[in-house]
Amino acid sequence: MDAFEAIAEPNRRRILDLLRDGERPAGDMVEALSISQPGVSKHLRLLREAGLVRMRADGQRRLYSLAPDEFAAIEAWLEPYRGFWRTKLDALEAHLERDQ
Repeated sequence: MDAFEAIAEPNRRRILDLLRDGERPAGDMVEALSISQPGVSKHLRLLREAGLVRMRADGQRRLYSLAPDEFAAIEAWLEPYRGFWRTKLDALEAHLERDQ
C-alpha cells in the first residue's frame, strides 16, 4: 500500500491527526478514536507499511510517531496543485476587488 492509499481511509487520517501532536502509545489512540484495539493495530500496521508512521518499543509499550520522509513525498506531489489553486484564488480575489 502506498501513502495515498493509506491516507484515503478516514480512520487512518484520524490516527495521523493524533500523531501530529507527538509520539503516542496505541492504547491512547484506542481511547481517543473509539475504535477497537485490533482495529487501531491494523491501521497502524498499514500506516507503518506505507512509511507514514514509525514505531519504537518502550518495554511492553509500542510508541508511534509520524515518519516525515513519506510526507515530504506527498508534499512534493501536491506542490503543482497548489500553484493551480493559487492562480484560481488570485483571479477570484481580483474579481471581487473589481466588484467593490
